[in-house]
This record gives sequence, C-alpha cells and structure tokens, in this order.
Amino acid sequence: MVSRLVADRSFSPYGRHEDELARRGARVEQVNQASSLEKVRNIGIIAHIDAGKTTVTERVLYYTGRTYKIGEVDEGTAVMDWMAQERERGITITAAATTCYWLGHNINIIDTPGHVDFTAEVERSLRVLDGGVVVLDAVAGVQPQSETVWRQADSYRVPRICFVNKMDRVGADFHRTVRMIEEILGAKALPIQLPLGEEKDFEGIIDLIENKAWAFSDDITSLPREIGLSEECLGKAKEQRELMLERLAEEDDQFMAVYLEGRPARAEEIRAALRRACIANRVVPVLCGSALKNKGIQPLLDAVVSYLPSPVDVPPVQGIDPKTGKSDTRVSDIAAPFSALAFKVTTDPFVGRLVYFRVYSGKVKAKAQVFNSCKGRKERLGRLLRMHANHREEVDEVCAGDIAAALGLKATYTGDTLCDSTRPIVLETIRFPQPVVSVAIEPKTKADQDRIGDVLAKLMEEDPTFETHYEAETGQTVISGMGELHLEVLLERMKTEFKVDVRTGKPQVAYKETITQSAEAEGRFIKQFGGKGQYGHVVLRVEPAERGSGFSFTNRIRHGAIPAEFIPAVEAGVRESLDRGVLANYPVVDVKVELLDGSYHEVDSSDVAFKMAGSLALKEAVSRAKPVLLEPIMKLDIFAGEQFLGDVLADLDARRASIEGIGVQGGTRVVHALIPLGEAFGYATALRSLSQGRATYSMEFHHYQQVPPNVLEQIVGPRGRFA
Repeated sequence: MVSRLVADRSFSPYGRHEDELARRGARVEQVNQASSLEKVRNIGIIAHIDAGKTTVTERVLYYTGRTYKIGEVDEGTAVMDWMAQERERGITITAAATTCYWLGHNINIIDTPGHVDFTAEVERSLRVLDGGVVVLDAVAGVQPQSETVWRQADSYRVPRICFVNKMDRVGADFHRTVRMIEEILGAKALPIQLPLGEEKDFEGIIDLIENKAWAFSDDITSLPREIGLSEECLGKAKEQRELMLERLAEEDDQFMAVYLEGRPARAEEIRAALRRACIANRVVPVLCGSALKNKGIQPLLDAVVSYLPSPVDVPPVQGIDPKTGKSDTRVSDIAAPFSALAFKVTTDPFVGRLVYFRVYSGKVKAKAQVFNSCKGRKERLGRLLRMHANHREEVDEVCAGDIAAALGLKATYTGDTLCDSTRPIVLETIRFPQPVVSVAIEPKTKADQDRIGDVLAKLMEEDPTFETHYEAETGQTVISGMGELHLEVLLERMKTEFKVDVRTGKPQVAYKETITQSAEAEGRFIKQFGGKGQYGHVVLRVEPAERGSGFSFTNRIRHGAIPAEFIPAVEAGVRESLDRGVLANYPVVDVKVELLDGSYHEVDSSDVAFKMAGSLALKEAVSRAKPVLLEPIMKLDIFAGEQFLGDVLADLDARRASIEGIGVQGGTRVVHALIPLGEAFGYATALRSLSQGRATYSMEFHHYQQVPPNVLEQIVGPRGRFA
C-alpha cells in the first residue's frame, strides 16, 4: 500500500506536504498498487524533438511522488534520460518505461524519443500503449516529427490528448497551435483549458469544464491557487466554454441530449462525454502549461486519468490461432488465457538480456513456463521486473494491462507473442521502417575483431531498424540505420558500453534496383563430373510490381515439366539473386517472378542444380527488363529566418532538392522540400554555416525514386557498389 494525497475535487492543488494539503481540506487515501484494470493507464509521451517530452515526464514523476528531486534535461540529470549519451547530447534516444500513481490510478508511462532517427522506439511503444500525450511547442506549433508520431498513433488508433508546452516563451500562441492541430494533423481539437496570461506573463490556466482559474508558482513546492478573473477573461472563457460544449455535443449523442435540454451541463457530465469521445478518437482534448516552470502538470495528470482509456476501454486484441490459422481475440481480463507481446529487447550490463512485454490478457508468475507462438517453442521466465528507467523492481506476478520486463527469455525477440501453450495465439507483430543509411566499418585491433560479431548481434536484437551484413568484395562489414545520428549513437555505444572500437568509412546510401518492363529468360545449370552430374533448367518471366509491394513468386509449371519437390529450390535461387542486382549489386525490389517452364533429368537433377538455374535465369531476366536504380528521397523541413531564405534555397537547388512549398510560422520561414539522401549527408553543418547557426531542420524517409541518368553514371562504377 502506498500513501497518496487525494483532494476532494476533480483537479486539486496537489503539493508535496501533507500538512499543507490538510489545511486545504484534502484527505489521505490509501491507494492499492494492484489497481483494478479500470484504474490502469498505459500512456506514451510523444512529440517532436525539443518539445519538452522528458521535462513533462520528470514533473509527472515528481508530482506523483515517484521521485523526490526533479531531473533536468539541460543539466543531464533527467531520470528518464538515463543513458550516458542521452545526458551528453540532451536528447532522448531510447524509450524508457516507468510507473507512477495518481488519484488511485496506476499510470504506466513510456517516454519516447523525438528525433526521427529513433522512430522505431516510438513505433513499438505505440503498438503496446492504450493512450498518448502529445506534447507540442507553443511557439513552433505542430512540427514535422509531430506529424510523424501522429500518423503512427493513427495507424494504431491510439486515443490522444495534447499538451501545449512552453506557454511562457516569447512567441507562444495557444490558439494558433490549436488551429495547426486541426489543419495539419486533421484532428478535431477541443481546448478544455485556456492560458492565463501570455508569454512571460503566463501564470496558469482557465479550466473551462469547472469554470475556474488556477495560478501556478515557478516554485515546485508551492501549491496552485484558485484566483478570480477579470470581466474580459470571464467573457472569453464563457465564449470558449460554449463553443467547447457545442462541439462536444456534435460528437457525443448522450451529451447532445443534455445540451438540447438547455440546462447548464454539470462538470461530471462534460467529463464523461469527453472521455467517450476521446476514447473513440472523435476529439482530442487540448491542455496547456509550461513544464519547465512547473505549470499545468497536475491538470494534465487529471486529464490522463479522466479521458485516456484503461485496458478494458480498448477493443480486444486481435490475433491468429497458429493451429487453425483463423482469427482470434483476447479480452483484457485477468481470468482470460495469458497473452503478451514482446516489444523491446535490451542488454542490461548488470542483469543481462531483458525482454520488455505488454500483458494483454491473463496473468503470469515469475519462473513460469510460457509459449512463444512465433517461434513454436516453450520458454521459462526468470525474474519479472517493473522498470523505472534503468532501475528495476522485482515482482512475483504481472497481470493484464501491465508493462514489465523479464529475464531468461533467450529466444524471444521484438514482435514475438508469449502465451499459454494450451490456448496459443499469434498477435500482430510490429512494423518497422527500412534503414536508409549505411556505413562500412572495420575493427581497429584483433581483440575488437574477435568481439565485433557478438556486439553487432546484440545491437540488432535491441534495434530492429539496425542491420548489418558482410561485403565479400571489399572485406568490410556494413552497418545500416535510419540516419547519421542513429549510426553515430550506435558506434559510440559499441565503444563505451561494449569496449569495441572501429574505423568507419563514408556513409553509403541504401540504393535499390528494380525493373521497368517484362522479360523472359532461361537458366541452365548442367555439370558433368564423370559420375552423377548436376542438371537444372528453368524458364522465368519477370514483371514490374507496384512500388513498395516487394517480391512475389508464382509457379505456373504444368504437366510436371519440373517435379514439385524442386520448385522451392528454384524460388530460393531467385530470392538469393535478388539480393544483388545487375547494375550496382544493390537489392532488387518490387518484382513479380513467374516460373513458366523447364526440364529435369531423372538422375542428375537436384535441389542445388535447380537453385543455381533459378539464380542464373533471374539475373538474365532482370538484365533484359531494363533495370533502373532507385534512391531514397527524404522529406526535409527547414526552419530559417527570412534573411537566410535565399541562401538556403540556392543550396537546396544545388543538392537536387525539389521545393514542395514555403510557409510562414511566426517570424520564421518554413521550407518543405524533398531531397535525395545521397545529397543530404552533412546537411546539418552546411545549414549552420548558411544561417549563422540559427536555422534548424527535420528530415525523414519519404519514398524511393528512380535515379537520373547523369547521377547513375557517377554511382555505377567499374567495381559496382563500392566504386
């Protein structure tokens, strides 16, 4: 049991001192940590980089009593940014989980990164969360990465509330940010608060539901105080409240009946309607504050409890019965069969391999045997841990709605399902974007060479957007990731955490090859060695597929021209050949392959022969199908002052960028462009030089596009990929 202070009102001026609360009529309530499912909230804090996610989370942890000293990002003392590199760089790199308690509710929080290079951390977090708090900068409004995380949340239908942060900064505009939420994100934003004061005069919030105003002090130990409003403020608040009620009535039928009655709506009726509309993703409640100045955090916590869903409020999780292949579901109930999704794997220097998982149904005890339905094997759980960033709290049991970590799961990876072996289910896995930047590395010493394989394997376990392969032609190991910062961080981790030092080459672009027309080709692999030989003969047709559709193989063999047992070998040879194209040895993508004909020898034919024949036929068919090279195109958003706009645009033109539009955000110009990744390396340094260090930018993968002929000649050299 944990002692927690609870006041007799919807949102209360919670403080840290029991005697101060007692004087204000608060009561002390015992909150059971093993809350019922209705009192559990699994939320993520998501936003663009530097919007203040971690600062918000640090205040939440303090006000809920989880921590007793506020950590600051700028000082490198933030609890949730626990990695050495996060503290050095002042950014969040890995999603960190923690648990806190508010108003009798158990709130599991995941603080996610804001930089686009670490988008996988956001993706896997949103997959297992029930709700999200989107933090927006009141000056910048909806920024590029805000759009990205919003789309990710849309794909998983995660209900959200918005917190407009940094209301105390020069240029902060709450109403402009609300408009941007609607115009750019396409959401129905519903402000339930108004800022009290602007910029340096910002002192608190006007609660439109309760019709009250609260002023906050910069001093975190001070209690918020209720204050009166001027006639002007009262008029604005009344107008905004009526607008809020009208829009809420449009989205909730039950509240529409109350609204049409013409009587004043009670606060509890408004909150109930807001909760229903928010959970149904029909509206997005919008709040405001300044986390750095400790303003507006308690109302935000109240909103998390009041409007975001519990595990029982979301639809049952969907899956497939691996025995029958039919769809199946699991309701969020402790009495249901156990099911959980592993969403993250980390290597802890003190306890070893940790697997983070979300329990969707049932319960499981430490040291219990579970079934990995993706791998088709049983595993035994070791210790079960509740994580508070990098600190561990051992527990005996976890239940539906819990987010925990486990030791001992050696064969479980990101996206795997853990379940009861008597009622198996395979839950939908997590989709991750493909890496777009590659760097060749080589170990500096013999000791580094001996250990580099194991270290890279561990990093790939942790990060699904990190890939590595060995280039036989150059003798180099090539690592691939989501951006230069992503790879820089991983290389630094190799050096500091795993004590493996490497030399790096120039970043390489992850080009791909495809075809532009249909073609047929024959592949013959015939060898005679004196005794039994090798005989394989196939005829293939290749056709272009839709961009992004990948590879498909169709068997159109009739009348036994090739025995059925050799067909898988042909497909294996085709797949192997697709790994290295004919232009510059890059992977071939978006191709349909049809096996049309062939022949076999009753004695000499074998899997090996047909695999080689399939490989030879594919190479020849691709060569005839007018292959082209594809390059990754990045979406680039630049924020620069008017005086630097000309130089920025001239530089973009020199980099083969196409300008999609130029907007105005406050006193800043926003340039939206598409730029080839190969031209974007080192752009951070170039932009700083062009703008005297004042401009910023955001970049993320957008699509693949055919390389122009003049650029193709530069890329395809006599030695292919590493020319």
